Amino acid sequence: MIRYFDAFAGIGGFRSAFERVGGFECVGYCEIDHHARKAYQTLYDTGGEVCYEDIRTVDTAAMPDFELLCGGFPCQPFSTAGKRKAFEDERGTLFFELARILEAKRPAYFLFENVPHLLGIEKGSAFRKILETLSELGYCMEWFVHNSTDFHTPQVRKRVYLAGCLGGDCSGEILAFRGGSKKNLHCMIQGSQGNRVYLPDGKAVTQCAGSGGRGGKTGLYWIDMNPPPTITDFARCLTARQNNGITRHKGEHSAVLVEDAPRAIINPHKEKVYQNGRRYKEPNEPMYTVTAADRHGVIHHGRIRRLMPIECWRLQGFTDEQFQKVQALGISDSQLYKMAGNAVTVSVVEEIARNLQRFHEKRTGGTA
Repeated sequence: MIRYFDAFAGIGGFRSAFERVGGFECVGYCEIDHHARKAYQTLYDTGGEVCYEDIRTVDTAAMPDFELLCGGFPCQPFSTAGKRKAFEDERGTLFFELARILEAKRPAYFLFENVPHLLGIEKGSAFRKILETLSELGYCMEWFVHNSTDFHTPQVRKRVYLAGCLGGDCSGEILAFRGGSKKNLHCMIQGSQGNRVYLPDGKAVTQCAGSGGRGGKTGLYWIDMNPPPTITDFARCLTARQNNGITRHKGEHSAVLVEDAPRAIINPHKEKVYQNGRRYKEPNEPMYTVTAADRHGVIHHGRIRRLMPIECWRLQGFTDEQFQKVQALGISDSQLYKMAGNAVTVSVVEEIARNLQRFHEKRTGGTA
């Protein structure tokens, strides 16, 4: 049995994965958002476990012992969608609270998650500081950028996972996998991102905390390709240069956008797009990453609807039963979207957990 402490717990992406794999026992958790904490306590049997609202107030002397510290520390200071202040952002310094717990409790393992931009922000100096801090505590580390779409989840969500073990070598043991579930995308027409054309058998895009279309409203709405938006009965006059609209392709919004199947669409209300420079996807590509700031939906025959909260939870690997339990608490849709976007993808952690179990058994000879 691997006992663990669930830091920055959210709605329990790590915990759901560990419970599905089995062989893990939670001794406590920490979550500052009261909506997410209420959801967590509804989804899991937390009786007898220590609970902290703020990781900065964790009393390490009073914590029970555990073998694994896990958590997705706040990503906003390192994300390309944020101001990218890294450790100059107060939230960025919360990583050092994890280091404080590691130093005091000396668990055998840790497993952290964050956005891939963590690796390169400030020319790599922020990530170097993280590695130096963990190394000074005596941990061997490995890190890898995994995409949720490679783990039976139709969402393009790239996240860096950082794993470590105390006083040993875990390189290639916890985060490495053979093969994947994703079929590689094949580019038919080259060009800049947003102009390339792929075969239609890829996956969808990443889920974030405000995704699903916060402010996108429910139902079907006409998406006009021209500013100011108006609904017309006939196609507009074709011109040689009209560069506005969903994809900024010349002349596209002068006539009719032909669609043979629903497509993922992001931020139709914005002129700038932040996820790979693409306003909408080809049919059957995976959904965009669910985030706190973006609006996500589906466009078909010129009409769009946002993703429902339950669809965002599914894209993060949670079950309908889990969603319904939390929804029954009377929590607003905006909070349900936020919970999904801030969560770690369950299916990814499931596979990592199986690797960790195998490594732990090899390392301990099968003993706890």
